[in-house]
Amino acid sequence: MTRGAKVVAVFAVVAVISAVGWYAVRSGLGPLPDPSSCTASVDDYTVGLTTEQAENASIIAAVAERRGLPARAVSIAIATAYQESKLVNLDSGDRDSLGLFQQRPSQGWGSKEEVTDPYYATNAFYDALVKIDGYQGMEITEAAQKVQRSAFPDAYADHEQDGRTIASAMSGYSDAAFSCRTDAPDVADEQPQRNGLTSRANTVRADISRSFGELPLGGFERGGVTTGHMEGSAHYEGRAIDIFFRPVSDANTRRGWVLAHYLVANAERLHITHVIFDDRVWTGGSLSDQGWRDFDPSVTGSDISAETREVLEHRDHVHVDVA
Repeated sequence: MTRGAKVVAVFAVVAVISAVGWYAVRSGLGPLPDPSSCTASVDDYTVGLTTEQAENASIIAAVAERRGLPARAVSIAIATAYQESKLVNLDSGDRDSLGLFQQRPSQGWGSKEEVTDPYYATNAFYDALVKIDGYQGMEITEAAQKVQRSAFPDAYADHEQDGRTIASAMSGYSDAAFSCRTDAPDVADEQPQRNGLTSRANTVRADISRSFGELPLGGFERGGVTTGHMEGSAHYEGRAIDIFFRPVSDANTRRGWVLAHYLVANAERLHITHVIFDDRVWTGGSLSDQGWRDFDPSVTGSDISAETREVLEHRDHVHVDVA
């Protein structure tokens, strides 16, 4: 083999090794670190999503919850977005199709800026869906086609199972069914602002409001809180918020899980370290591999009232804190 041929061969080997390494990192194979990713698991069926896909799916579910739509609407919307964009907010498509649902400005769906806003696009999809008489009883592919008018109507059926699974988790009908594996968030040295929350905690507060509307919040106050929480609580540093779903009931527990799963889906973007609800806890970083775990509030004794135990076990509120 000539010297030139040897050089070419070496470069070829390096290229193959690099490609294999890149694939291993992206797919989580081998000894290299697992990439950030999420899963929805219901009835022994699991759907894997990238962080971007999870964030978009959580928006679709949050908008439905805010509008009071059933889980069936979420299933239809997610299956549709899966087929149209792989749950990615695309800036291009067939002709002038754009966004999660590949909506076309030329067909009256809105401007380019509007249809590439996941909140606007999702609301536009639901606006069209709820006008379809009997959509809740239709096959997903039929309902999706009536909204989208696709040239390939049968393609939506390929994503029915995934859509139902993600919707069941994201709509709160399956407890602790959605989880993400994340890197440990970087720690920010932030002082509480005027309302008692750090900048990152205020970002979470604003994000919750945008997605779900006004919900009853607590765990912070002007000047900061000094009592009422466990020792070492992030509340005392202005890094935590409680979102209340009272009284404890099946309906409110379901609503709480919608928010809890939403927060986990957006944990990396929002620098979230813990989400606690319904006696379960999710932790970012290395512990995120374990998904939702039992939460131990370290309280014992028969003298604790049922109401107090509900609070300590976070059954009446979702707790979220940031790094």
